[in-house]
Amino acid sequence: MYEKDGEKYFIVDSHMHYWNAAPSNWVKGAEQYAKGWIECFHAYQGLGPAETHWPIEKFMAYTEDDLMKDVFEDGYVDVAIFQPTYLKEWYAEGFNTTERNAALGEKHPGMFIANTRFDPRDGDNGFDELRRNVERYGSKGVKLYTAEWNNGSRGYKLSDPAAYRYLEKAQELGIKNIHVHKGPTIWPLDKDSFDVSDIDHCATDFPELNFIVEHVGLPRIEDFCFMATQEPNVYAGLSVVIGGLMHARPKFFAKVMGELLFWVGEDKMTFGSDYGIWEPKWQVEGFVDWQMPDDDELSDYQKLTTAGKKKILGLNAAKLYDIKVPAEFLVPAQAGTPAAQDSSQLVTEQ
Repeated sequence: MYEKDGEKYFIVDSHMHYWNAAPSNWVKGAEQYAKGWIECFHAYQGLGPAETHWPIEKFMAYTEDDLMKDVFEDGYVDVAIFQPTYLKEWYAEGFNTTERNAALGEKHPGMFIANTRFDPRDGDNGFDELRRNVERYGSKGVKLYTAEWNNGSRGYKLSDPAAYRYLEKAQELGIKNIHVHKGPTIWPLDKDSFDVSDIDHCATDFPELNFIVEHVGLPRIEDFCFMATQEPNVYAGLSVVIGGLMHARPKFFAKVMGELLFWVGEDKMTFGSDYGIWEPKWQVEGFVDWQMPDDDELSDYQKLTTAGKKKILGLNAAKLYDIKVPAEFLVPAQAGTPAAQDSSQLVTEQ
């Protein structure tokens, strides 16, 4: 919980990790990729305030104590949602797995939600793993990396028939939130595999699923916005937007937020710190204080209200994940409904 100027904010960190990128976990023969991946992540941390930067040794394998202090004790977070990233071609035990995340969550009941993942290139064998994870951990969401390497393949599209089979299976198992990395690339993954166009297809064909596009497709912000405004079940995940831009690129941050507010709306954005790339504390504090600059170039963008910030920082994700929020943190009815889809609907001739 965060409180400022008499206003209380319920914080849901909807995009965070607990990884192990220590050299002892690198796959033999793929060390250059495991090393390059985590060094690229570490470089992104440099976009935050200088006092929040970690040495690479800590960044590779931060501890449970680090995470609990940074996220909950110092970072104001009420509920954190783990988003796994396996990368088993480079990391022997996986980089950031459902099992590792969930084991930490089981030690701290009520503080974490453990999402799982799938990869359509795993074929029928992957269905069993998905089912086991949903049954074991109660996952209501999955995190997908469409550019992840898998047995010689360097990516897939969610519009592929194989991906549709998995989306159907996930829906049957009770999954309702599909988080997809569609943003900046991380070496050595291919940038084109993070293109947002496949979301346009599957969001239309699976209207009962919520597609949370993590990192809002950056650098394809216009492509994302023009697609998301016509798909009522597409949401904007603000991890990287806040952590990567608010401090380092404030003018660009204002432009990105302005486009998102105009096209997507405050009801369809979710906060994610992307921990351990960035700590949530400075992001929450900075976002609550942030105002759209009084600048001629930004004059056609709307202002973000306190109620809008409360939705983005926690209430929208809480609605998507059925998290009970105490009444003191809710917004008044006239401020709109958190996580509400827009009113787009098929119009037929009478």
